[in-house]
Amino acid sequence: TSFKALKDLMENNSKILIIMPAYNESASIGSVISEVRKEVPHADILVINDGSRDATSQIAKDLRVNVVDLLYNMGIGAAMQTGYRYAELNNYEIAVQLDADGQHPPDQLKYLITPIIEQRADIVIGSRFLGKGEYNPSMARNIGIKVFSVVVSFLTGQSVTDTTSGFRAVNKDVIKFFAKNYPDDYPEVEAIVMLRKAGFNIMEVPVRMEARAGGVSSITPLRSLYYMVKVLLAVFVDILKKVER
Repeated sequence: TSFKALKDLMENNSKILIIMPAYNESASIGSVISEVRKEVPHADILVINDGSRDATSQIAKDLRVNVVDLLYNMGIGAAMQTGYRYAELNNYEIAVQLDADGQHPPDQLKYLITPIIEQRADIVIGSRFLGKGEYNPSMARNIGIKVFSVVVSFLTGQSVTDTTSGFRAVNKDVIKFFAKNYPDDYPEVEAIVMLRKAGFNIMEVPVRMEARAGGVSSITPLRSLYYMVKVLLAVFVDILKKVER
C-alpha cells in the first residue's frame, strides 16, 4: 500500500489516536507533535503527562493537543492504559503508542498503521531488528532483549524479535482489551504474552528508531537486571492466569 493509499484510507475510514506517554519530555515533545501532524494529519493526538515536573504538559497544550495530566508519576503501564481507556470511550478504531522522547520517528507510523487498516493484524509492533537492523543496544540491554525474545517466542509459538519495543499500533478489539487488561510496570513484553493467550494476531514490521532527542532514560544497568527478572516472573504468572477478551 502506497502512502497516498494509506492517506486516503485514513481520511475516509479510520479514526486514529496517537497516544503519547510523556514524563519530563519538554526538550522533545513539541517537535514530536509537529512531526506527527505532518505525517498523519488526520490522526488525533493524546498526550498522557505522567506527573512531569517540567513544561511537558504546557507545551502540549500550547500546541492544542488533548492532554491528560496524571497527578504523579505512575509509570508507563498506567499512562498507556489511561490512553487506551480514552480511546475506547471515544470510539477510536486504531490507537498507536508513540514515545514523546523522539525515539519513534513519526515518518515510520505508516508502516504500523497500514496492516491494521488492511486487517492483516490486531497489533503491529515496530521492530528494530528486522530489515537492516541498524539498532545497537548496550550489552546489558542486548542480553535482556535476546532473553525476552527467546522466552516470548517459545511461550507464544511465534517469533518475536523486539519484545520491548513500545512503538505499536492496535485495532479496536485490542483497544478494548487493553482498556481492561494492561500490565503495570514495563508492560511491553508482558502485553505480547497476554494478547497471544487471548487469541489476537500479532505482527512485527521493520522500523527505524532514533536516539533520544532529549531527557534522560530511566533504564540504568541495575534497573535493566531488575526489569529482566521482574518481567520474566510476570510473564510466567500470566501463562497461569485466565485471560478473557
